[in-house]
Amino acid sequence: MKRSLFEADHEDFRASVREFVTRTITPVEEKLVEQRYIDREIWLEAGRNGFLGLEVPEEYGGSGAEDYRFNAVLAEELARSSAAVASCFGIHVDIVAPYLVKLTTEEQKKRWLPGFCSGEILTAIAMTEPSGGSDLAALKTTAVKDGDDYIINGSKTFITNGNSADLVIVATRTTPEKKAKGITLFAVENGTEGFSRGRKLDKVGQPESDTAELFFENVRVPSSNMIGEFDGGFIHMMQLLPQERISCSVANLGHVRPILEETLQYAKDRKAFGQQIGSLQWNKFLFAELVTKLDVAQAYIDNCIAAHGVGELTAIDAAKAKWWSSQVQNEILDHCVQLHGGYGFMNEYRAARAWKDARVTKIWAGSNEIMKELIGRDLGL
Repeated sequence: MKRSLFEADHEDFRASVREFVTRTITPVEEKLVEQRYIDREIWLEAGRNGFLGLEVPEEYGGSGAEDYRFNAVLAEELARSSAAVASCFGIHVDIVAPYLVKLTTEEQKKRWLPGFCSGEILTAIAMTEPSGGSDLAALKTTAVKDGDDYIINGSKTFITNGNSADLVIVATRTTPEKKAKGITLFAVENGTEGFSRGRKLDKVGQPESDTAELFFENVRVPSSNMIGEFDGGFIHMMQLLPQERISCSVANLGHVRPILEETLQYAKDRKAFGQQIGSLQWNKFLFAELVTKLDVAQAYIDNCIAAHGVGELTAIDAAKAKWWSSQVQNEILDHCVQLHGGYGFMNEYRAARAWKDARVTKIWAGSNEIMKELIGRDLGL
């Protein structure tokens, strides 16, 4: 079924992103896997193409598109390359951008946004802690006022872009007795004394993604680095999480679609028992199920993209999108590996790499169990 979400401008933009991926990322895919980060020159090239500041007003160096469908096109095309590339860019373009555009002062915008758009300032957001996981309200990293500054102590983990980031938005506890209502966000800049990075985490999948531990030992940041309202951090995060979750959902389906297409072609080319393995009735029925499941999921995600574009995507619908898209993606990829047989377990095949890369999508941005909890509460249970 033809998708009705995008217009001619979006498809022209898609062609531009696809050309960027083919020219800039595809030739160095193996290098990115080995070094476990994306070269800064790739970020700078993305900046020169106008991909990094889609939500940033033109006066600060952005595109000022004000149309989330362009974000969705970028996420889909990067995810066709790899889940890790889409994740790293998604953190910067989709997740951090709203914090810097909607919650910052004029001085902060002028200080950070031009570099954000050019790729000279790479960003990350540090919410998750070693003991907290999806429970953001239980974070232990503290920020204590000291004159005109705040002193930050604590640690974060599983932070995408963690080693490469020049600017990290850090969730801290500023008023412990207020629990969730006592959290404040601060921007910590690279080179700040006491701010250090741990090892690059050795993940099951997505090796191209720079994922790190972050440590804060008496890190002094000025009050002018506070993002949003004092003690308003939890509310800010909750308000902006729907965009993070729809971004993940878009990438989930963008990632799995080409793998399913490649597996279908493999099933046409591969012969067993004197015929194409795809023509065996079990496999034929399986492909019918997988293609239909993906198309139905795409229709829901497209509806969520449209709703988000006009400010109508609810946190519950975003939770549904995140849960269902990651579930569908993982189910399809598991079958793709099985359909490839022994070759499906070989890293030289994209199905194998995608299978590993996708598993974390049922965990990050709030685990699927948390998504179901949110949906269940909304049902009055």
